[in-house]
Amino acid sequence: MYIQYSMDQLCLPMDLEEDIPANHLVRVVNAAVNRLDDAIFDAAYPGGGRDSYHPKMLTKVIIYAYTQRIYSSRQIAKAVRENIMFMWIAGRQRPDFRTINRFRSERMKTVLETVFTAVLHFLAEENYVQLEHYFVDGTKIEANANRYTFVWGKAVVKHKAKLQEKVQTLFATIEEAEKQEEGVHKGRDLLEVGESAAVTSEKLEQAVRQLEERLQEKPKDKPLKKAVRALRKDLLPRLQRYETHQAILGTRNSYSKTDHDATFMRMKEDHMGNGQLKPGYNVQVGTENQFILGYSVHQRPTDTRCLIPHLEKIKAQLGKLPSTVIADAGYGGEENYDYLEQSEVEAIVKYSTYHRETSKAWQNDISKIDNWSHDSESDTWTCAAGQTLHFRRTSKVTTESGYEIEYRHYRSTSCEDCPLKSQCTKAQGNREIRVSMKYMQLKNQARQKLRSAEGYALAVQRMIEPEPVFGDIKNNRGFRRFLLRGLPKVSLEVGWLSLAHNLLKKADGKRI
Repeated sequence: MYIQYSMDQLCLPMDLEEDIPANHLVRVVNAAVNRLDDAIFDAAYPGGGRDSYHPKMLTKVIIYAYTQRIYSSRQIAKAVRENIMFMWIAGRQRPDFRTINRFRSERMKTVLETVFTAVLHFLAEENYVQLEHYFVDGTKIEANANRYTFVWGKAVVKHKAKLQEKVQTLFATIEEAEKQEEGVHKGRDLLEVGESAAVTSEKLEQAVRQLEERLQEKPKDKPLKKAVRALRKDLLPRLQRYETHQAILGTRNSYSKTDHDATFMRMKEDHMGNGQLKPGYNVQVGTENQFILGYSVHQRPTDTRCLIPHLEKIKAQLGKLPSTVIADAGYGGEENYDYLEQSEVEAIVKYSTYHRETSKAWQNDISKIDNWSHDSESDTWTCAAGQTLHFRRTSKVTTESGYEIEYRHYRSTSCEDCPLKSQCTKAQGNREIRVSMKYMQLKNQARQKLRSAEGYALAVQRMIEPEPVFGDIKNNRGFRRFLLRGLPKVSLEVGWLSLAHNLLKKADGKRI
């Protein structure tokens, strides 16, 4: 009546491989890692001590775990003990969670990018990717940090300025008391600290020591004793704390106290539903055929300033830049266009007003200089009312990265009686414009490429390139928050995610 069932009898076959289908994902991961040269991992193992688990085994286990939505080192160790696929790929070995976590976040920190690049070359050899069209986009992923322990750059600057005012007022009071009691103090060091516009903690420390020495000479001077106590116990520690905050902030406007590398950003995944900021990282990814060709992690909320560092990293990894870069309007700045042109990279990159330029409202807006005409010989602009704007001066602006933008300023001769002035400008006087001629030229080039048949096709294809990759990582595989803290370890997590994603795509068998 029933098929014979007994748990006390030995059953054959004993080989776990018999229970794994021939085209299973775990076999794809196993084959890809086996192709890697063992010498790649030498940098992670300087030698000495007891024998270590084989790095290829640990690499296979972690990559396969990431394909199965298992990211915790404890959960990975549990799967190695209980899951047949993990048992097979680990060769029945059982590394504990500490070994897995140490390998993932420490040993592989100088090796993972080499492994990623090697696997990418395997994909190129098998014609999954051609490394020609590079579709760039960014997504924000929440950091493993407290959402409510933040430091804001503007608040630090404001509080530090108020504290310095208090210090200067306190020193002025001390000096006034000294003048009244024993004449003008001969040493100028203390006065210099009090009069300084920016008191540093080092200067203040020296001044406090001088006051403490003076207090030993006059131990009954209560105002001086009170001032020294306030400086030593309150003002000096606060100033040191503000300087520490500014050192951590660097050029950012915020950071998290529980992950100093994380910046507060506005994200689509809002747990409170009120558009609040959360600590996170901006992950930049370049794809082709929905395979990840390159990745980088940034602390900036916006994509514009991330493109050049991202491409520089890709250039270092692959030895060259892709022949064509395709990106959305978030990357269309003068600095990025100029960089791509200087690097001889075909840029299919939109700028912020590209789509609005085709609307009737834009084309009928006489305030837009795009609707005016420019005479290159006389270097003048002619507005919609026929007024001529003459060149007056140039100005230069240097970006945070050191890139210099040159603006040319033009002004009309008379706008007082112009019937179109209310539609053209809200300024009281004559109309003045500031134009970067280089940016206008680069935008014209981008516009022509985007409106060509090839450019339009690539711009449309961009919609189904990086976005599905982000959707797969965040939604299908449930990775919405980093497990590790700090920029170096977060970058490693993105590397593991990218490896897992590429081998998942390879298992689908989709070639170009």
